[in-house]
Amino acid sequence: MISLMFSWIQFVQGTIFPAPNFNPMMDAQVIDGALQGFECNKDLLIDILTQRSNAQRQMIAGTYQSMYGRDLIADLKEQLSSHFKEVMVGLMYPPPSYDAHELWHAMKGAGTDENCLIEILASRTNGEIFQMREAYCLQYSNNLQEDIYSETSGHFRDTLMNLVQGNREEGYTDPAMAAQDAMVLWEACQQKTGEHKTMLQMILCNKSYPQLWLIFQEFQTISGQDLVDTISDCYDGYFQELLIAIVRCVQDKPSYFAYKLYRAIHDFGFHNKTVIRILIARSEIDLMTIRKRYKERFGKSLFHDIKSFASGHYKKALLAICAGDVEDY
Repeated sequence: MISLMFSWIQFVQGTIFPAPNFNPMMDAQVIDGALQGFECNKDLLIDILTQRSNAQRQMIAGTYQSMYGRDLIADLKEQLSSHFKEVMVGLMYPPPSYDAHELWHAMKGAGTDENCLIEILASRTNGEIFQMREAYCLQYSNNLQEDIYSETSGHFRDTLMNLVQGNREEGYTDPAMAAQDAMVLWEACQQKTGEHKTMLQMILCNKSYPQLWLIFQEFQTISGQDLVDTISDCYDGYFQELLIAIVRCVQDKPSYFAYKLYRAIHDFGFHNKTVIRILIARSEIDLMTIRKRYKERFGKSLFHDIKSFASGHYKKALLAICAGDVEDY
């Protein structure tokens, strides 16, 4: 039983680490110089901002403000354009602020970007969700829960509202309860009533990752089916996509993001916002592991596919975050 309980645990690695011999004053000076003149030096911006940790970037921004009396994000927005600007500016947000920024724009444009809501809320930890809610309130003077409620509907909304509470149990396993919950999941996929949908999302949104891992094993034993396949057969729409995203994140979060990246690159004609968001958000968490899963599952490296579809300094910035190895070229 011990091997079952702990085999869900993964060791993951990012691609961006704190730079040694870090000097925020020197970096601020170089960035100021790079932003001056008719054409800014984009290569210098890439060399600095993709090779510093987020904490170091915050120190650069603070030093830049002190030295020049200007906001670095505002200057980047003014001097840069298109997708390259999105990458450089995105790198400057602290992680909770970046999530808040993405969620705000997913809901406040023409229509709602449900895929962004799914990707962020299905994959973040309790702590990340709490910090994201705080950042959202500070940046936009709005309540994240209220905005989600007003911009979505049905069981999809109910599940998002559950996730955004950030109340998932942590580090708790109960094999006997796992068998009971697996039966509830099976019944929910067969009956498909409103009550069963509610029970399904309550289990997936509130049980701990190790407990859900046990539940999924029990579900496989009871039904002879993988839960993702069963949900795909029984439900549809964004509710189905959200449930599947939660299950995939429990099973293997780097594989989930590898799948999302592949679809963004190949199925949606290089969906820039999704590619940028995942590379930035996961760069210090598990992007190296995501790269490995991508190569294992799809045959070609993430580095190769980005190089094939993106161009110019935008491509250079993405590849620098991706941090390719020699065999990726």
